[in-house]
Amino acid sequence: MLLCTLLTVGAAAQQAVDTRPHIFDNNVRSLKVSLASNMYFPPVLMMNSDDRLLVNFDYLDYDYHYLRYSVTHCNADWQPSQLVESEYVSGFNYADIEDYEPSAATYVHYYNYQFALPNSDMELLVSGNYLLSVYEQDNPDEILFQTRFSVCEGGVGVYPQVTSRTDVEYNNRYQQVSFDVRYKPNQIKDPYSEFICEVTQNSRLDNAVYVKRPMMVGVDHVTYDHNRDLIFPAGNEFRRFETVAAHNINMGVHSIRYYEPMYHAMLVVDEPRNETQYLYDKTQFGRFTIRNAEAYDENMLEADYMVTHFTLNTGGKLDGGNVWLYGEFLNGYPDNQARMRYDASSGCYTAELLLKQGAYNYMYLWVPDGTSVGQTSKIEGDHYETVNEYLVKVYDRPMGERYDRLVGFGVAYSGK
Repeated sequence: MLLCTLLTVGAAAQQAVDTRPHIFDNNVRSLKVSLASNMYFPPVLMMNSDDRLLVNFDYLDYDYHYLRYSVTHCNADWQPSQLVESEYVSGFNYADIEDYEPSAATYVHYYNYQFALPNSDMELLVSGNYLLSVYEQDNPDEILFQTRFSVCEGGVGVYPQVTSRTDVEYNNRYQQVSFDVRYKPNQIKDPYSEFICEVTQNSRLDNAVYVKRPMMVGVDHVTYDHNRDLIFPAGNEFRRFETVAAHNINMGVHSIRYYEPMYHAMLVVDEPRNETQYLYDKTQFGRFTIRNAEAYDENMLEADYMVTHFTLNTGGKLDGGNVWLYGEFLNGYPDNQARMRYDASSGCYTAELLLKQGAYNYMYLWVPDGTSVGQTSKIEGDHYETVNEYLVKVYDRPMGERYDRLVGFGVAYSGK
């Protein structure tokens, strides 16, 4: 019996923790995690800088809720590290959200909450990945949502490059990432075993790549090049729409009508772009911005919510998988909101989402059955000219260290 108990405990200890961004309470909306200095940049905060990480979200209700947050330190693979709370956060590992205000003159009533990190209540002591959890003050076991951000200590330089001249094709469907990591001589003892590098495309989690062994090692640098794992389908520019005015038709919107008890925005019917020529469009790499052009004073409080109707005309059902919406505005929301439904009567895929007024980027991903990685080729198409944002994060764990330090990061844009 004792042996069985130990085996059960050991198996439980090895079980992976689900740290993916997730919104557990359907009343939480418009969650955005960004830098105070640049809301269109990945949420990687530099230690010992004046910058702050901003967290902003709405809770749909007539009454305010007393909310609190805490953080969990994670390694490069986003699994909780071996550090205890006192090693990665100052004081108590929780703080109350004290900045909240009710919506003003909106059909959908909500309270807008925001806070910044670090602050006088919570200082982050070490670099790495962090999982942020928000919950009711009197019910810490009932998480409203969890989301991710990173803290970088610097110390090494990361210099990524992107090319369409890949190891599999030349100026066609793919883009290949390479990068150098530079540091002081003798600063890194064994880069072959110490470094773990994460590469993401447009902040997507489904196709993130981890690489460990560099191709070349020098006295003060390592090079990651000609790695087939770093070849990404090029995709296409994000689609865009704007619902910044309830009484005017904006980009990508067919009509806006009020049906009790809220507005409905019917977007222009989208068509697949996999067989069309590439067309450049300056986008924000999947991100969104809250804005009400008719607001009197404060966008965050006067922007209303609209049931936003998406329609993709595929001319029939696509077998062997599902169509998913992708964009920052869906980060962490349940699958049933991101996965589109097929309407046999129209031959289209549809989805209805309650979204706050603003400007949005989005695209359609095809996810084959039995996989979790979205493909752009089937609906959006893959064009080597597409401008994508690639984030490279470099983690270091010297021998004897108990956690992965984030020692450097770099951002590169394809086609530039």
